[in-house]
Amino acid sequence: MKKVNIEKGSRQAGARYRITVTETGPYLVYGQPPLAQQFIMPDAEGESWYFQEGAHFSTEDEPTALCRCGASHKKPYCDGAHNDAAWDPQLTADDAPLLDDAERIEGETLSMTDNPRYCVFARFCDAGGQAWSLVRRSENPEARNLAIREASMCPGGRLMAWDNETEAPFEFRFEPSLGLIEDTAIDVSSGIWVRGGIPVSRQSGATYEIRNRVVLCRCGASHNKPYCDGTHASVRFDDELEGVPEGETVPEHVY
Repeated sequence: MKKVNIEKGSRQAGARYRITVTETGPYLVYGQPPLAQQFIMPDAEGESWYFQEGAHFSTEDEPTALCRCGASHKKPYCDGAHNDAAWDPQLTADDAPLLDDAERIEGETLSMTDNPRYCVFARFCDAGGQAWSLVRRSENPEARNLAIREASMCPGGRLMAWDNETEAPFEFRFEPSLGLIEDTAIDVSSGIWVRGGIPVSRQSGATYEIRNRVVLCRCGASHNKPYCDGTHASVRFDDELEGVPEGETVPEHVY
């Protein structure tokens, strides 16, 4: 069996946790990880700044089937609507490590890798000056700290900040968990935020690269399935879930 790649800076979740992407249907979630809405919350200037939890949903069923076609009437759960929905279930993402195709932006004390295929349009890279510009000014402590934060907040892992001296990446330490991202600034629902190194596999058993943070498509329209590519914004995906941001803020863990 092909060796599973683990992205540098990530660690695999415990053996109980895994997600299987069925070829023409839902995600099957094992291990009962916590599942909650995650609202993108703004700073004083209206830029994406942190996540705040909303409603929680059960994953006690083993496995828990989560909708990936966008058509279920029982979201976030699958109700079989994928059988009649007009969507393309084809899994188009390759199994190459994310960093293989990433551009590297160099600064004096900090670098940043960028793979746009994994952009989920959460816009944490914009606050206080775009992350790309901040990295190039990383000799300034304020710019450096903000660049690290912005790259680390990128839920899909498109951006990663790296210390030039240690060559180590900065990653928040997440417990294995799932989030249903809600983007109220543009009034759409985003993907499933998979945190803490939960393996994601195809029905064949082939496992995608294990990462600390990835976002899986749940609108059914991504061109990089199973990953989210931000298409939910253009198709105006709305999961119609009730819930408000009144829970814990995420992340709470240190790098």
